[in-house]
Amino acid sequence: MSRFSEHSSSAANLLTKHNHSISVAESSTGGLIAASLLSVPGASRYFIGGIIIYTASSRRAFLDLDINRVKKLKPLTEEMAFEFAKAARSKLNTTWGIAELGVAGPGSTPYIDTTGISVIALSGPIDASVTIKTELNDREKNMELFTVAALQLIAQTLTKI
Repeated sequence: MSRFSEHSSSAANLLTKHNHSISVAESSTGGLIAASLLSVPGASRYFIGGIIIYTASSRRAFLDLDINRVKKLKPLTEEMAFEFAKAARSKLNTTWGIAELGVAGPGSTPYIDTTGISVIALSGPIDASVTIKTELNDREKNMELFTVAALQLIAQTLTKI
């Protein structure tokens, strides 16, 4: 996790400083966001849990989503990521919920033609989101860049409190 240590430490320090908790729902990062947050000593003070929502069946099993609402949203949008972030936050009763949805590649998905895209949303006392477009077809690199963006979103948002 050393490749993420600067970013995970910043997020962890701010979560600890504010005595806040976080839950994670991630897709194309495959657990890297949760692992990065957990790599910081003292993670039990702020990290409550995480889920990898890589498939529709895992989303249905692990998150209490408003299916009618989600069906009306365009896939891979910040709006959809907010629904997942709110659901993760609610499911584990945390101060913050962060969700990441993306296409790491190689190849595309049935609902988008490009790889190297991720939408990340943070739900909490302040809502924030970001869309990352790397234009890379390198799965591992995209996963790393998406993880860094998520950790940066946490830190940037918590500095506003």
